[in-house]
Amino acid sequence: MSHMGKKMALPFNDRPEFEVREGEVRLEVDPANLTPDAGLVFIGRVSSPWTERSQCPKNMREAREKGGGARIALDPAYRDGLRGLGQCSHAILLSWFNRSPRDLIVQKPRHAEVARGTFALRSPVRPNPVGVHVVRLLAVDEQAGTIELEAIDLLDGTPVIDIKPYFASVDSVPDATRPVSA
Repeated sequence: MSHMGKKMALPFNDRPEFEVREGEVRLEVDPANLTPDAGLVFIGRVSSPWTERSQCPKNMREAREKGGGARIALDPAYRDGLRGLGQCSHAILLSWFNRSPRDLIVQKPRHAEVARGTFALRSPVRPNPVGVHVVRLLAVDEQAGTIELEAIDLLDGTPVIDIKPYFASVDSVPDATRPVSA
């Protein structure tokens, strides 16, 4: 397909990498087609070595193991928001999984034996595809509006929603539990 000479991406439902697996359930209405409840702006973009979904690490542990580093480039209007962030070793990055479908409410990851609700998974496929990443900051350039990261588990060009300082004293939960197969 093309529109004005540009190749258009297939809808998520028609792409083989997003086929519905046994046990999965789609929403009746794709949230991407609903009227938004809130205004949201992207404040910048991530530059990473990962250009294909198949290459991208599935979590931050894998991203650190694969290496490659990453960078966040903020739009000029938001650069002043970096003041003081360079004093932190880590930050919480909120991203928008702009290349993920939004209409699966029950999913069966390849590694899982049973399907689970989207809200019990870390999958990028969700009604509001917000990613949460605890990242190690290597350098913050307030003038240029860039942040150098040790690693990231995001595709190149992924939009950034927000950045918050990570404080181990209040953000860490040592007794948190998770499913064994997660």
